[in-house]
Amino acid sequence: MIMRQGQQLLLPANPVFIWGSLLLALLVNMLPLGRTPWMPDILALVLVFWSVHQPLRVGIGAAFIFGLCMDVHQTALLGQHALAYTALSFFAITIHRRLLWFSVPSQAVQVVPLFFAAHAIELAIRMLAGGVFPGLGALAAPAIEALLWPLVSVLLLVPQRRAPDPDENRPI
Repeated sequence: MIMRQGQQLLLPANPVFIWGSLLLALLVNMLPLGRTPWMPDILALVLVFWSVHQPLRVGIGAAFIFGLCMDVHQTALLGQHALAYTALSFFAITIHRRLLWFSVPSQAVQVVPLFFAAHAIELAIRMLAGGVFPGLGALAAPAIEALLWPLVSVLLLVPQRRAPDPDENRPI
């Protein structure tokens, strides 16, 4: 793949770090903070990040399993989060090559529709099952997730960044 000018060459991603960050995001989502409609879904954010950066390691199957875990934890309709995370992962994998050409702030703008779609799927399933509408505050969650995208990108890429000149005898 041809790299964008000025883009830094990254080390390979450690699978233990990838799955550890996903499990940590799952645990953060499971914290008893009270479920408010505007609260961002950290697991969805990390799933999209790894689906974009490592689509062969974190795919639709992993998104489905994590979605089922969230459904069981929140005692939601079984499959509500699973369907939303699966669709989110599918669309992230679909646009991952195009998305990596943008800078990180531009990527945040590009992933906003993905987060809105995932929340719309969850809301539609909840409403079809007879749930109550959470209000317009639910529109804030995808926007907050997009605002967190640069922070998550920097934090999750730190282990892959190499020193600018690690060795004077080696150009890469």
